[in-house]
Amino acid sequence: MIVAVIDIGKTNAKLALVDLATLSELALRRTANAPVRRAPYPHHDVEALWTFILNSLADLNRERRIDAISITTHGATGALVDRSSELALPVLDYEFDGPDQLAADYDAVRPPFAETGTPRLPAGLNVGAQLFWQQKRFPAEFAKAAAILMYPQYWALRLTGVTANEVTSLGCHTDLWNPWQADYSSLVDQMGWRRLMAPVRPARDRLGPILPAIAQRTGLDPQTPVFCGLHDSNASLLPHLLSDRPPFSVVSTGTWVVSMAVGGRRIDLDPARDTLVNVNALGDPVPSARFMGGREFSLLTEGRPQNWNEDDVAAVLARQVLLLPSTQQGSGPFPHRAAQWRNADALSLPQRFAAVSFYLALMTATCLELIGGDGPTTVEGPFAQNRLFIRMLAAATGRPVIASETSTGTSIGAALLASDGVEAASKGERTEPPAGRVWNDYAWAWQQAVRT
Repeated sequence: MIVAVIDIGKTNAKLALVDLATLSELALRRTANAPVRRAPYPHHDVEALWTFILNSLADLNRERRIDAISITTHGATGALVDRSSELALPVLDYEFDGPDQLAADYDAVRPPFAETGTPRLPAGLNVGAQLFWQQKRFPAEFAKAAAILMYPQYWALRLTGVTANEVTSLGCHTDLWNPWQADYSSLVDQMGWRRLMAPVRPARDRLGPILPAIAQRTGLDPQTPVFCGLHDSNASLLPHLLSDRPPFSVVSTGTWVVSMAVGGRRIDLDPARDTLVNVNALGDPVPSARFMGGREFSLLTEGRPQNWNEDDVAAVLARQVLLLPSTQQGSGPFPHRAAQWRNADALSLPQRFAAVSFYLALMTATCLELIGGDGPTTVEGPFAQNRLFIRMLAAATGRPVIASETSTGTSIGAALLASDGVEAASKGERTEPPAGRVWNDYAWAWQQAVRT
């Protein structure tokens, strides 16, 4: 079976063809995904994305027959649709700080961390805060809404005409979901939103075939099924839930670096350090932590050459060139600290790249420590190709790290929604903690600098 996976990330949107027989990616289309910065507020360019999706489906279907469609997207995003399935308001960009204008009012009604596993986050990173702000600022438009959908299910609606919700996106720091009760939170009832919440369906549910107009536009079989879909970090986690033996951890990398611990050490999560409870595709709570690592990487490297050699690495380790957190404030394990370089005079570009890679690995190791991560760690997504990141993560955690072979860590997991019990064993190069003291000494120096 060939599954077309629609993968809407915060920075890029992708459409991948996945062969379920070999659990491999056959083809990939990609486009930049930038918000529209105009009234009534910064929002996602859903029409440009829709054109990309339809064109990619038509293009790839000419190369290989597409048997099914699955969907995965970034979190912290929802859509308000009216009775005609049109948007009642634009899909708000979660980096827009408008919801902060009503922060005090929202804080008075949001549920506690103990109920939802959701930390209080800035801007629109709590979907509940987005909805609260939209309802207060645009009451007439909000009143036209017939359904509140999470972002993967918005695209499923456009493909099938069926409204649904799903727990991995509802459980992604929204304030809307109680993972312990597997039900909507008290906020949903307090605000009168329950009547708007579309029915919750499992990620693996077939919502229906594509609409006739979609079949005509793309050339797909009119009976092509569309699966409910899930949050992107949980798509990365799903293959490991089906095949790996706990304890283990998965690090999903993209704009956000999301660390998830399965069967790890019991630990009290600290919401002030951007730890949270995600909900996996099987409906179970998963201790998680995150920081905006992909965004930091882009800002810090500025697209410069990344060619390095072992002499560059040795120089950074020996001088203990340290980048301390955080390049992006407001989230992550050190949300209120400003980035700082130490011992960084006269760095070459390759040495700077090594130091940046080490910084990202040590931030990830911190996240894993905060959630009780244990056992081997699998890295999915772009950072899996960064050998320096992998080696320092193994050194800092003292545990093996597996660099996933797939180019997009989410595509295989999302494709598995269309499978019948297929298991996906972890595939990738395994890196053990480096021998000797120099890597450990560097990690220890970074951790000491952060503590002081």
